[in-house]
Amino acid sequence: MAMKFHREKIPEPEINLIPFIDILLVVVIFLMLSTTYSKFTEMQLNLPVADAAALQERPHEVVIAVSSDGHFSVNHLPINGRDVMGLSQALAQATQSIENPTIIISADAQASHQSVMMVMEAARRNGLNQLTFAAQSTNGKGD
Repeated sequence: MAMKFHREKIPEPEINLIPFIDILLVVVIFLMLSTTYSKFTEMQLNLPVADAAALQERPHEVVIAVSSDGHFSVNHLPINGRDVMGLSQALAQATQSIENPTIIISADAQASHQSVMMVMEAARRNGLNQLTFAAQSTNGKGD
């Protein structure tokens, strides 16, 4: 009598991806809930480029100049005070007849950071959020 050796078939290992997908979904949900989206400023700033184009006439722009000693002028009209309230009032008068104005801050290279911040605060108080900074072009012509 011959003996039959019967080998049991070993089932092939099967990789179950469902628990892996469940864990990934939990991680994605956790990351979505724990991520904070912060706003850095309340004003939209359009930063200038070094190579400025030739100056064009733009009727919706208000130019605020800041001198190196902290004096302000709005559209080439000097402002008596050096505080935010005076600047805010002058800015409100300059923009009352302009729809959706763009504020151009033209500050001297030696002007203090505080002076520029005062201009930005006056613009924020008046609800003006389109700001840009004037820059001198690299070839020395125009602003």
